[in-house]
Amino acid sequence: MKYRGDECLNCGHPLKLTDRFCSRCGQMNSTKKLSFNDLFTEFFSGVFAYDSRFQRTLRVLLFKPGKISKDYINGRRMHYANPFRFYLSASILFFLLFGITFNFGNELNDLNRDNLNQQPGVIIPTPPQAGLDSINKIVTSPKVGLDSIKIDTTPKTYKDKYVSQEEIDTMSAYSALGKKIDLYYAFQDETEIRNPERAMDSLHHEHSGYNHWLYKKAVDAGTFRDNPGLFFDYFVSKLPFIIFFYLPVFALFIWLLYLRRSFNYMEHLIFAFHIQTMFFVLYGIALLIEMIVGGNWAVTAANFIFLFYLYKGMRNFYGQGRVKTILKFILLNLIFFILAIIAAILSLLASFSIY
Repeated sequence: MKYRGDECLNCGHPLKLTDRFCSRCGQMNSTKKLSFNDLFTEFFSGVFAYDSRFQRTLRVLLFKPGKISKDYINGRRMHYANPFRFYLSASILFFLLFGITFNFGNELNDLNRDNLNQQPGVIIPTPPQAGLDSINKIVTSPKVGLDSIKIDTTPKTYKDKYVSQEEIDTMSAYSALGKKIDLYYAFQDETEIRNPERAMDSLHHEHSGYNHWLYKKAVDAGTFRDNPGLFFDYFVSKLPFIIFFYLPVFALFIWLLYLRRSFNYMEHLIFAFHIQTMFFVLYGIALLIEMIVGGNWAVTAANFIFLFYLYKGMRNFYGQGRVKTILKFILLNLIFFILAIIAAILSLLASFSIY
């Protein structure tokens, strides 16, 4: 009570000493100076909704499929955490745990180094004798002879792929793109010039923003070839936000699938976010179990549990019979995997283009 004021410090609305919060803007009625504990508490309550609603939401989400979505669209919203914020919190925690548990970046780099640097002592299989006999016949044939067999020992260079700016201007956009990609990749690989301006000067190409961006992507492609884990780590760090923007598209197909039901698009979207949040929570628990006890049985079990959970969630939320729910469950999973493949390809291209 000693920190209560008679006026809101945020909007200036008059308050009583008995008012814990401002009735106009909702800010707490307190004149206490900020401390580190206040900032720390506000951060977790804002980002992770770390209060009784968080615990209640998690409990209902885990053990009552579809109920939290049904309650939320029926107006019982202060009882649970915001579905979009709760999703972001769960996804960030999941990918942090995923990054600790799995390190595909280093594995990709090790595999790439193994391919580039072959270990000594590798046994090369002996070619079949029939193949050698055929070659001997061709070589000793008077129609062919050794003199007619020429081996090209000239080293390949970017100059073999060089096209001038004048030639590019006469090509179609598609042909010019292919020629420049081949040239820029070969040029950066051979010269190790990473600066686009220096490269355009050396190649006598136009200093346009498009050419600079294209050359930078050629440099990035060379970097990822030598260090594939670099791009993988970058892509994984963007996955929470990629999935966040993917779910509204998926919710559109759910809406079409349940077009005759009395649900609007936003209600389908809330259901999709709750299901995806459950995915992160369930697989996060499985990863944590495997990290502690080892093995890969927990993730395998999570696959079956999640499929059963999705079925029960659809049945409880949409209130349809078993046969209809099973058919729509199969169709929805098929749509999900098709959209996931398309989204993954587009996301990889977009991630590479903005890297």
